Amino acid sequence: MNKLGFARKEKVQQFMSVTGASEKVAIQTMKTHDWHLEGALEAFYNEGNAKVVQEKNRWELLFNKYKDPKADMIMADGISNLCNDLQVEPQDIVMLVLSWHFQAETICEFSKQEFVGGVQSLEIDSLEKFKKKIPFLRSELKDEDTFREIYNFAFDWAKEKDRNMKVISRDVWLQLLEFAKTVDSTLSNYDAEGAWPCLLDEFVEYLIEKGHCAKKSDE
Repeated sequence: MNKLGFARKEKVQQFMSVTGASEKVAIQTMKTHDWHLEGALEAFYNEGNAKVVQEKNRWELLFNKYKDPKADMIMADGISNLCNDLQVEPQDIVMLVLSWHFQAETICEFSKQEFVGGVQSLEIDSLEKFKKKIPFLRSELKDEDTFREIYNFAFDWAKEKDRNMKVISRDVWLQLLEFAKTVDSTLSNYDAEGAWPCLLDEFVEYLIEKGHCAKKSDE
């Protein structure tokens, strides 16, 4: 394999990791299919070279399709490619739901363990099944308990690594959801004497000062 260029070596390694084939078989199959990885893999299985297609291989094939060439992870570019294939925008909230299912530690990153474990739990082993799962992922946001879990998950998921700037606490993050659910858009039912965090009191005062809502009249 030393005579192969870097890109072709990578494809041979990916072919071998997915199929368990020998280096000789991998190189020959890739050559036959003009070094197109997906075509070579499809032909390998269709031609009966593997009697049993393990689900793990399908999951890993999905992972390898989007993984970073320099790391065993799916990074921002890979997620962007995944979004293109799923026909959703990267900022679509459904990607947050997907990250929750994967239990991803960091925004715009999926480790191999997170991705493979996630698609296994969602019973996804092909891009077509991935696309069909999108409506289900959206529907989960309509369930109040699931929505709360996803909202709570987003606190750690969206944090930047080694962040030094002033940030809100987890308690404020959780209280913000209650604020959004219980206080109306005019803030007419906001209780300044309630147990809201100081940051939310300051937010309400700011809105009143800027004229975005009317100040409650004294009783």
